[in-house]
Amino acid sequence: MMIHSLTPPPSDAEVDRWLAVLTATAATDLPDLPPPARVETAGRLCVAPVRGRPFLWTADDGAGVAGLLLFSEEANRHTAFLDVLAVRPDARRRGVGTALWERVRRELLADGRTSVATMVDLGGPGQAFAEAVGFENVLPMAWYVQDVPEPRTVEVPATPGYTLMTWHGLTPDDRVRALAVAHGAMADAPTGDLDQRNDSWGAERLHAVQRLALDRGGELTTVAAVTDAGEVAAYTVVVLPDPGGPRAVQYDTVVVPGHRGHGLGRAVKQHMLREAAERYPGLRTIATTVADENIPMRTVNEALGYRHERDTALFQYKVQGPPAR
Repeated sequence: MMIHSLTPPPSDAEVDRWLAVLTATAATDLPDLPPPARVETAGRLCVAPVRGRPFLWTADDGAGVAGLLLFSEEANRHTAFLDVLAVRPDARRRGVGTALWERVRRELLADGRTSVATMVDLGGPGQAFAEAVGFENVLPMAWYVQDVPEPRTVEVPATPGYTLMTWHGLTPDDRVRALAVAHGAMADAPTGDLDQRNDSWGAERLHAVQRLALDRGGELTTVAAVTDAGEVAAYTVVVLPDPGGPRAVQYDTVVVPGHRGHGLGRAVKQHMLREAAERYPGLRTIATTVADENIPMRTVNEALGYRHERDTALFQYKVQGPPAR
């Protein structure tokens, strides 16, 4: 089994072959979800991430693909994230996944990384493979999904003392520093036994992450609850990886500790739901992940009509010894 490195940016043909693997895998493993979109796949392959160095590999005849991110931020130079390791269903149980994983391991060892994490759906072939090669579940989570209703039916709770503001695309320069400060409240989000550490975010980094979503062909909307003094007390972010697709992903939802207990988490999410419904008539669902132990956010989501879709988890592998043979 030959494993080939893919040099970014890949050609259109290489993007199509990569997408074919993801599409076949999703059709078998997640048949109820929308298929992977080409615009999202091409964006992730062609536009470099801001947090580190990407490595891409393909197996012979397009049987499988793997993508690894080696973090470059100082707090996480010891670890990495396995963004994808997928094998076409008709090519499984032939050593393709093992060969790809061995190549990933060699890169981790060569760069001195001590761990790598990945997100795995529970109960399927991904979990079985991850556990077989030594990954452990360090943060149980679940995907939750919410239907997008007619805009006029969405009621947004009142927020006395706060103004709800919306930004499409990059956060305005006069608000980005306040939003970066609010992002720091993510430090108390559950991380289980994950080796990855929270790093400080400034205005420049926040803009870089937002710009990445846009450069990859997606669209991004932020809703924030802002005080009279200009402080961001709470915010939420929704990304459409494929602006023409039926599914969006809710990213960060943050309520700054000093402003908790005022219903701001629910307010920004409801306002976001109405904004998304008005702006994207083809949008059907908004999905998000929540750690099992994050009871406050799960409670807010349930009140807003999110329903459990499937169980997932962050799995982690401790890198040690020579690559498997």
